[in-house]
Amino acid sequence: MAEEITPERLAEELRKLRIQDLVLSTVTTLGQLTYGKLEANDLDQARLAIDAIAALLPTLEGHVEGDVLRDYRQVLANVRLAYADAASAKEAPAEES
Repeated sequence: MAEEITPERLAEELRKLRIQDLVLSTVTTLGQLTYGKLEANDLDQARLAIDAIAALLPTLEGHVEGDVLRDYRQVLANVRLAYADAASAKEAPAEES
């Protein structure tokens, strides 16, 4: 049978949580959401997610391994490129008219 989750147990687990792990999880989620927003052509929301990723990554310096930070910086570069592609595709039909 599963162990009951009490407020005390939850508080204990939260104390164990490393903030850098939460930030990495947040950046991962934002990266995934960015692609979804781009697919939905919601460029404003995609831009907000990209800006949030860019703001969060520097906070991880010295708290995660260099290769992990490099990989997440690559995620940021990838979503920026995808955003640029989506923004230019949105503008292209208007220019052709």
